[in-house]
Formats: sequence, structure tokens, C-alpha cells
Amino acid sequence: MDRAQLADFLRRRREVLQPEDVGLRRGSRRRTAGLRREEVAALCDMSVDYYSRLEQSRGPQPSEQMLTAMARGLRLTLDERDHLFRLAGHTAPARALRGDHVSPGIMRVLDRLADTPAQVMTELGETLAQTPAARALFGDETRFEGFMRSVAYRWFMDPSARDVYPVEDHPMHSRAFTADIRTVSAKHGARSRAGAIVDALLVESPEFAQLWEAHDVRSTHPLEKRVQHPEVGVMELQCQFLIDPDQGQTLLVLTATPGTESYDLLQLLSVIGTQSLESGDVTR
Repeated sequence: MDRAQLADFLRRRREVLQPEDVGLRRGSRRRTAGLRREEVAALCDMSVDYYSRLEQSRGPQPSEQMLTAMARGLRLTLDERDHLFRLAGHTAPARALRGDHVSPGIMRVLDRLADTPAQVMTELGETLAQTPAARALFGDETRFEGFMRSVAYRWFMDPSARDVYPVEDHPMHSRAFTADIRTVSAKHGARSRAGAIVDALLVESPEFAQLWEAHDVRSTHPLEKRVQHPEVGVMELQCQFLIDPDQGQTLLVLTATPGTESYDLLQLLSVIGTQSLESGDVTR
């Protein structure tokens, strides 16, 4: 690990980033070149003290998880991400066509949707980044590990994963998740990660096994869906998708029709998300 070079790289990347680049407002009193340390720490979902020590060449060796978070927070390109890993003493992640690295362009779009539920997801429904409003609605979906990273796996294995949808809509979503993972496993093969998840679900979930037997390949996820939240209630939301073909990722954005009750509830949810972020609930 090259602490001096790592500190210099982090500092210079922070100084290059501007508030507008990450969806922040530029105050009249700002004198810092680029972003402040506390702003970058928040973007990276880590404490200010931890990030500051890295910039001061006195921090511990960051884990691969922390480096991935910093690469996203600092809006690094793939080349810059690889350089960051090497400076920290890790092997750079393989350049897979379908990787977990979120492109700076997608992150810039996400930054401008801070008051809207939006998140970046892989083909397997693994959430890579969320807006505060998305975390307020779905919880922190980036915290999961292993097969639990996949929303389809959680749907069948964790009953609490279904709380976000009204119970009468559960059968529809079960069919949709089954069709989704069938499509991905057929695309990448039985030995892929999707194939491994299918094998596990066939053993562990009788409901999934029964739906899998039907061999339905039509995804039935509606473009309009009902989503519920314990504090604001049920909302009727529209789903918009932005596809990144290079990374095989999807930016999911949830909106409501202006003038409706769901629109007002969604505005309330965005306030809850902002308050959670400001209170320090977003940590790693």
C-alpha cells in the first residue's frame, strides 16, 4: 500500500470534483477547491474521520468494499478506479462486461434525482447505488452480501423483503421475479451466478420451485405499481428505466403523477429521506 500516493490521489480527485458534479449546491461562502472532505465522506458512505485519515497518509488499508464506495463517491472512471485499488495494495477488479462499477455518467444522473426514489441495479437485481429517497422507501439495499444481494433471492428467502408491496400484489411480483431470473440465467448459463441462485432457490423455496416449473419467461413487472411505506402509506408509482448497455445495469426511477395523493406522499417520503441522510443514518 502506497499511503502517500493514495492520499495525494484522493485529495486531487476531491479538488477536481465540483458541487454541481454531484448534485450539491454551491454556497456563496465556499472557498474550498472542489469538495470538502465531509462532502466526499458522505458520498462514499463513510465517516469523515476515516476519509480524512486516508487523505493524511495515516489511515488503515481500505478494504475492497471501501475502495468500491470511494470509486463511486469520487465519480472515478474505470482506469481511475483500477489505479485507486493498486495504490491501496489490492489487485484491480477484473474488467468484466457486467461489473459492479457504476459509470460517472449514470452517477451524475443519480445525483440530480436526490429527492426521487432512484437506484442503480444489475441484471440480477443487485442494488449498487441509491438516492436518499430510495433508501427511505426500500431501506439500504446496498448492504447485502452473497445471494442476498439479489432482490429475487431476497423476495423468496426473506419475508420482510415483501413489506414494500401490498400483500394482494405478491403473487404478481413472485411470477415477475421468477421470469426475470430465468431470463438472466438462460443468458449467462447454468454455471453463472444467476444459475447458482436458481439452484439455491429450487432447493430452499417451494414457491419458487413451483413457479419455475411453469417455465414462464414473460416478465410481468408493471410499469405502474403500488408501493407501500410504513410512515406514508400506499403510493401508485410509475417506473422509468435508463439502461447502461456497457455495464449491463439499469437506473430505476419511481415517480408519481402531479396532483395526485401519491405525488404528495412521495414528496413527504423525499423529506424523510433527506432527514435520515442529515441525521447520519447513511454510514458504513
